[in-house]
Amino acid sequence: MKLSIGFINDVHGYMEPHPELYYDCQKEYVKNAGGYARIQNIFKKIRAENPNALFFDGGDTFHGTVPVVQSKGEVLIPVLNQLGFDAMVGHWDFAYTPRHLLTLGSQLDYPILGCNVFDENGNQFLKPYKISEIGGLKIGIIGICSSIIDKTMPEKFSEGITVTDGIEETNQCVRELRDNAVDVIILLSHNGYPQDIELLKKVEGIDICLSAHTHNRMYEPKKAGNCIIIQCGCHGSFVGHLMLDIENRMIKHFDYKLIETDGSIDEDEDVEVKNLVEKSLQPFSEMRNKVLGTTDHILHRYSTLSSTMDDFLLSAVNFATDVEISFSNGWRYGAPIDVGNITLWDLYKIVPMNPSISTTELTGKEIFEMLEENLERTFSAEPMKQMGGYVKRCNGLKILMRIENPPGYRIQEIYFKGTHLEKDKVYKVAFLTEQGIPKKFGKNRTENGLKAVEAMVKYLEEHSLIEKSGDSFLLV
Repeated sequence: MKLSIGFINDVHGYMEPHPELYYDCQKEYVKNAGGYARIQNIFKKIRAENPNALFFDGGDTFHGTVPVVQSKGEVLIPVLNQLGFDAMVGHWDFAYTPRHLLTLGSQLDYPILGCNVFDENGNQFLKPYKISEIGGLKIGIIGICSSIIDKTMPEKFSEGITVTDGIEETNQCVRELRDNAVDVIILLSHNGYPQDIELLKKVEGIDICLSAHTHNRMYEPKKAGNCIIIQCGCHGSFVGHLMLDIENRMIKHFDYKLIETDGSIDEDEDVEVKNLVEKSLQPFSEMRNKVLGTTDHILHRYSTLSSTMDDFLLSAVNFATDVEISFSNGWRYGAPIDVGNITLWDLYKIVPMNPSISTTELTGKEIFEMLEENLERTFSAEPMKQMGGYVKRCNGLKILMRIENPPGYRIQEIYFKGTHLEKDKVYKVAFLTEQGIPKKFGKNRTENGLKAVEAMVKYLEEHSLIEKSGDSFLLV
């Protein structure tokens, strides 16, 4: 029997075509990609080629753009139900509290899975797995939500729940599914590519891993033991199509395509989905057309150590608060902004939740400790200790580091205004969200009444052209 699997992950609320970053042998460049209407068109083609098809959403769905954030995900429900998914998992989807995610899930035509999410009484908060019967086969689908939901995310993400790494629970689910005589087991995971590979070393019996969270563009599938792993970039710019030949409960052959949703295959968009998306975006037309400035370089977050998008964001934070050092989380999401005009809509792509700006006082020693902690969470040699996202973004500092050094020893030097940061000196700094500066660091934390988008608007009023600045982190 031939089984087709269609997969998307980490769309982050990007309902329509948008700028996407690509690479060639010489440079970065931007072209248009994405949009649920294009995704649906690809899904329909997969179904037309093979009625024995399953479709999955790897999560980071109900967050990431201003229409989705303002509606707490509700705006997406009609669109997602049109696409006909079989299951999804989550991470940023918990942003409006876990209970709200249950409310969203009750409106979907398919389950949100999470074998590793538990309520206050130790009971499973989400359905751990489901069994789908298709073409005479029984397919078991296990879901894992991001393990960092209750560790590094804002507190409301984990109100009333705890989240594990999923290893023990996945083993249990595999046993139960095998007892139910399933033919193929799929792991739908939002733990990220490194953690998925580590889990697959400790869990036997999984045939396919649909990976998410780390935004890997996998043009070819990989194998961990006998398990096939795929991941499909981000922002809906790619659809993964995995094609399987299954005989006697065994995968005899597989083929895979990472399909770019750039309109190059077929310019048609699904009309019904396109109409739903356009209706959802209509209230934001003024914001989308309001030009505030220009940039002479691509603004994006696709770099692990420093990013041009966050360089601009934190330059605006510094300008608006009149401080010289600022920090924000190493967010991965946010579609690129191409060279040319910048609109108010673009600013909300950078920070759709528009957080308040705060200031605090940090010693130089605390800055070292905070950054070392973050570097370990990003680059830990133990995958299960990696805590998601890229390196913390900062402005006003130059950090020289060695990525291969052990925890606590990666930073060689930190420069502030051309001289070494003094460990005993107190520095006033600005930051966005507790992910920028955790509560345990600093004194005299104060919200200054200004929000991130307002700061960027103020910055563009004085600096209408955004020029490229140097990287904050340098490998030495």
